[in-house]
Amino acid sequence: MLRYTIRRLLGLIPVIFGISLVVFLLLRIIPGDITITILGERASPQQRAQLRQQLGLDRPLFLNLENPDELFDTQYVDFMGDLLRLDLGDSLLHRRPVLTELRERFPATVELTVTALFIAILLGVPLGIVAAIKRGSFTDASALIVALLGVSIPIFWLGLMFQYLFAINWRILPISTRLDPDLARGFQNITGLYTIDGLLRGRPEVTLNALKHLIMPAFVLSTVPLAIIARMTRSSMLEVLGQDYIRTARAKGLHGRIVIVRHALRNALLPVVTVIGLQAGLLLSGAILTETVFSWPGIGTWLLDAILGRDYPIVQGGVIFVALIFVIVNLLVDLSYAFLDPRIHYT
Repeated sequence: MLRYTIRRLLGLIPVIFGISLVVFLLLRIIPGDITITILGERASPQQRAQLRQQLGLDRPLFLNLENPDELFDTQYVDFMGDLLRLDLGDSLLHRRPVLTELRERFPATVELTVTALFIAILLGVPLGIVAAIKRGSFTDASALIVALLGVSIPIFWLGLMFQYLFAINWRILPISTRLDPDLARGFQNITGLYTIDGLLRGRPEVTLNALKHLIMPAFVLSTVPLAIIARMTRSSMLEVLGQDYIRTARAKGLHGRIVIVRHALRNALLPVVTVIGLQAGLLLSGAILTETVFSWPGIGTWLLDAILGRDYPIVQGGVIFVALIFVIVNLLVDLSYAFLDPRIHYT
């Protein structure tokens, strides 16, 4: 398993190189000018040219063919050099290190993602199991309808409806952000996860308030992975329940719950775990619509603002970070197979 893990980690090198090349190129061929965003539309051509020179945007992209002595004095070479030093550069708009902003934004996305994924697994797996056990019944049809609605309903519409019902009409939950302003003012976080920092600081009211702000966007975000997990669990359970060893276990007189949990569910978990891993990577990459609707200061809104403002360092660093998350999550999912099924060996 160690050799397999090392090979997968070494495989990150061409992945990161390819992603960096594509993102770097696409950002520079789309219409627009970062100098207009920074200086405004009334800036003179001389001012914009001077700013482009200060930012290094006047240099060639890949090769400096006009000056062979400075052949590699280009934007891409500088970017890759910084990346090898684990330096993602500074934001063109905020004039702050990208890593600093990433550290500030990522905990909010982690908190939202973990909660949403927990809700999706907590509801999706039992829903799929029940639907498989009662195949063809009203319960099965209801579960399929719930899964279909979860995939079909647009996230932004569902978020707005939840805000109208729970925040504006019934006034049960706060409408947006992570904490009430009076609690957020002066609160020093440790991990950036307010639900945990409140306990670490000995302020349970902060944890409770953070949970109140978290539950609505987390539930909205969980609808799509919940539906996918439920459908995959049902499909995988139906396949396993038809196997000979399940019939043998029932013929031995084992309790139905033991047959379902110990024999059927364990063997049906591999495709479910794969789907959960993929959904975790998608959610951690930034739930842009959910974060935008609920004014959640995470990776999604951060990258969206950077794309609209053509902030090259943030987009490049953010996309590479997202790619790393996807690869690492997929690697962890692959490694978990050996623990779920002892018959699997890595060579």
